[in-house]
Formats: sequence, structure tokens, C-alpha cells
Amino acid sequence: MTAYKRILLKLSGESLMGGKQYGIDEVRLNEYAEQIKEIVEMGTQVGIVIGGGNIFRGLSGASKGFDRVKGDQMGMLATVINSLALSSALTAIGVPTKVLTAIRMEPIGEFYNKWRAIELLEQGQVVIMSGGTGNPFFTTDTGSSLRGIEIEADVMLKGTRVDGIYTADPEKDPTATKFTDITYDEIYTRGLKVMDLTATTMCKENNLPIIVFDMDTNGNLKKVMRGDTIGTYVHN
Repeated sequence: MTAYKRILLKLSGESLMGGKQYGIDEVRLNEYAEQIKEIVEMGTQVGIVIGGGNIFRGLSGASKGFDRVKGDQMGMLATVINSLALSSALTAIGVPTKVLTAIRMEPIGEFYNKWRAIELLEQGQVVIMSGGTGNPFFTTDTGSSLRGIEIEADVMLKGTRVDGIYTADPEKDPTATKFTDITYDEIYTRGLKVMDLTATTMCKENNLPIIVFDMDTNGNLKKVMRGDTIGTYVHN
């Protein structure tokens, strides 16, 4: 039994680097694929959005002289590369997947629309939604919030390097304490950087809860799906 029937899993591009300085760590990629396979076999419908920060980040490109719109478009293409890599890793271990793109680029991926995504999910395919929102000035956090709401996910799972939300950055402040449970309003008032404000507001207004958890520890994704107390639960 799973705690959620349909999820939106948000993975950061940086986490795909694993121990590398750039690009995709094949070991990390395959670990993620195995964890996703476990929850698919539990009967979960899985939609995925991946960032592109391991390859190119539009905002940092803009600070180095790139046109912001072109920089963001490069970032969107980076998410497509990551999505294809994860799709390939899943296919290799017998998990059916489909890559949908927010910008037309057949035959690399099928052009995204909500009803097609839901149809594929109900067929048991893992649906990887790439290209962010298809628009500049939006992050992949906002893209994942939008897709989670569109596909009517029960929850958004935000897989990170940290095991939840803390009062401060635990990598910098050893006194930081972890929340097991927090409301969207508390995130605003405390100024916590869980996701960008646009993404957080979309989840709040559409009542999409988020679980922030450590995806880099093997088995954690399955524990979340069983309903174990893992990470931090964000809700209205």
C-alpha cells in the first residue's frame, strides 16, 4: 500500500552530479532510477520534473553576460538532457517512461499537455516533464508546482541533499533545527528558502502539499511512499 496514488517528484539537476563537478554521475542516476522503480512497483503513478543546474543555469548565465531569455532557454534544454538520461536509465531496468517537453522538439520528446500526461500515468508509465514551463523567468521549482497541480498529484516530493527544512542552512549553521511539519504561511513569515516564492504560492493556493526529503539516501523514496515520517511535510 502507498500513502499517495499519484505524485510529482522534483529532482534537482545538481543532485545528478553526484560526486562530479559537472554533468551527470551515472552511479547517482542509476540509484535514482532504482528508487523510482521501487515505488512504481508499489502501484504509484509517478510524474517527474528535473532541474538543469548540473549543466546550465539561466540566472547565473545572465550574471555573466548572457541574455536572460536565451540563458533560460539554455537552462530549459539542460532539463531535457537530464530527462532523457533518467528516461534511459529507467528503460534499462524495465520501467516504461515517456519524456514530454514544454517546447516542441519531436522526436526528442512528445509535446506536453495535461491530458496526455494523465493518460500515460494511468497506463503505468513514468512521465518525465521537461523544459520547465516553456517560458523564461520561471524556475523548474515553479515548473514542478505547475505540473503537479495540472496532473492532479496528491503530493509533490522535493528530493534534495538535505533531509528536510531547517530553521537555517544546516550545512552552514550547526544549531539549525529541523521541522517535521510546517505550513506555507510559516515558510513566508520565517523567510525560509524551500522553493522560490512563485512555486510556493502556487502550491499554497492550489492546496498541493510538499514533502522535502533526502533523495540521496537509498530507500528514502520508498519510505515516503509508505507514509513513514521522512523529511518535512509542508501544508496549508
